[in-house]
Amino acid sequence: MSKGWQHKHIGDLCEVISGQSPEGRFYNSEGMGLPFYQGKKDFGERFIETPTSWTTQTTKIAQEGDILMSVRAPVGPVNIATNEICIGRGLAAIRTGPELDRAFLFYQLLHLQPVIAGTEGAVFASINRSQIRALRIAIVPLPEQQRIVRILDRGFEGIASTRVVADKNLHNARALFESYRSSILAQRGEGWVERALGDVCNIARGGSPRPIRKFLTTSSDGINWIKIGDATSSGKYIYKTEEKITPEGAERSRMVFDGDFLLSNSMSFGRPYIMRTAGCVHDGWLILSKYTEHLDQDYLYYALGSRSVFQQFDRLAAGATVRNLNIDLASRVAIPIPPLNHQREIAIKCEKLSHKTQQLEEIYKRKCQALDSLKWSLLDQAFDGKL
Repeated sequence: MSKGWQHKHIGDLCEVISGQSPEGRFYNSEGMGLPFYQGKKDFGERFIETPTSWTTQTTKIAQEGDILMSVRAPVGPVNIATNEICIGRGLAAIRTGPELDRAFLFYQLLHLQPVIAGTEGAVFASINRSQIRALRIAIVPLPEQQRIVRILDRGFEGIASTRVVADKNLHNARALFESYRSSILAQRGEGWVERALGDVCNIARGGSPRPIRKFLTTSSDGINWIKIGDATSSGKYIYKTEEKITPEGAERSRMVFDGDFLLSNSMSFGRPYIMRTAGCVHDGWLILSKYTEHLDQDYLYYALGSRSVFQQFDRLAAGATVRNLNIDLASRVAIPIPPLNHQREIAIKCEKLSHKTQQLEEIYKRKCQALDSLKWSLLDQAFDGKL
C-alpha cells in the first residue's frame, strides 16, 4: 500500500446503528409514518429505491446519507439512504464521522463485500453491530479520499452509461424478434385455421409427491425430477435435471417424454419448453403431448411463445393472489395453424432470428462480465493506493 495510508476500525470513525423491526401491526402501504426497509430487497445500484412499506412505530432510524448494509443473507451489500427511514433487522446503518468521506467508505465497503460475506465454506448467515464496528478499512487524509472518489465516480458513471447502451441494444433485439414473430403469425392466408389448444394436443397437469424430501434419491434407478429451475429463461429445451426421485415418488407424479411440451402454469405462466429427456414433473407444469401430426413441433413452440397467445393466457389466468392456468383454461387458447409446409417455413425463419438474438444476448453477457471486472479492477487499484 502507498505511503500515507493507514488502517482503522469502522467503529473508530463511524456510528453503527443496528436495525430493529417494528411490530407487524404498525406496517402499512399507504405512506403513513416513516418509510420502512427490512433488508436488501429494495437496494438500487447505489441508492435505496422508492419505499413500498411504511411504519407508524419508529424503532431504529437511518438518516439521509447513511450507508445501509445488509446484515442477513446476503451479508455485505451496501446502499445509501436518500431520506430518513426506519430500518429493520436485516439492515444496519453506518454514519460517517468528520475524518471519512461517505462515498469513499461506500466504495471501500463495496470492495470489501466478498470479505464481509466470507470465503467459500465460511459464509456468514448474519453480521452484527460489533462485527461491523471491528471491520478494518484503509484510509488516507480527507482531500486524498475525495480525489479517489472523483476518479471512481467518473469510472463508475462511464461503466453505467455503457451498460445502459448494452441493455438498450439487447431490448431492441428481443423486440425485433417478437415483432417479426407476431407479424408472420398475424398474416393469415389460404389454408390457415384457428384451433383450440385442447383440440390439437392432450393437456395434463404435473403432480408432486409430498413431502418431496421423502422421495428424492441418489440411486442409479432414480427417475429424473424436473423442476422450474431446470428450464433456462432463454432456452427452448429441457435437457436434464440435477435431482431424481424414487420409483414410488414417480408413481405419485406424472411422466413426460422426449418431444412433450411443458407450460408453466403459474408465475411465468404460459412459457413453453420442449422436453429433450424423460422424467417426472411437479404440479407447477402443464404437459402438452400427442399433438396432431399436422402440427410441426417447432412451429407450435414459436406460436405458443408469441405475444398474441400469451395475451390469451394472461386474460384466462385465474387466481386472486397467484395467477395460474388449469387444464380447462389452457385448452381454450386459440392457436393459428397454417398448412404444414408453411409452418416449417415460419419455424425456420423464427429459428434463424432467435439464434441471432441469442448471439446478441451472449455478447451482452460477456460485455456485462467485462464491465463488472472493470469495476473490481478500479476498486482494487483505489484501495491498493494505485490511483
